[in-house]
Amino acid sequence: MQTKTTFLSILSVACGMAFDFQFSQGWYVLFFTFLLAWLALAVVRRKCFGKKEAKEQFILSFLGSCVLVSIEMFATSMNLWNYVPRNWPAILWPTYFVAILFGYQLLRLVEKVFP
Repeated sequence: MQTKTTFLSILSVACGMAFDFQFSQGWYVLFFTFLLAWLALAVVRRKCFGKKEAKEQFILSFLGSCVLVSIEMFATSMNLWNYVPRNWPAILWPTYFVAILFGYQLLRLVEKVFP
């Protein structure tokens, strides 16, 4: 527990931002909207959904989330935007992850419909 707290403290000091673990219900709506949309498209495309594609989706989502976290760190540290009263709602990154999963499924669906 101490390691996790220390890591978050170091990251907060390094970036000059605080984490917010109490966020509005709108974040939950956004997260679950992307998650349900991804599941719906995955069900529609289930004939094409194999282990290789599942691995591709999660690798893409992980790497995309890393890029988006980097952009957030840069933008908030440069005062391009901030999250008032605190800087970062913790649900932001899981929401990015499921949004990228949804985007992947949407792209594959468009490729199938318009070859």
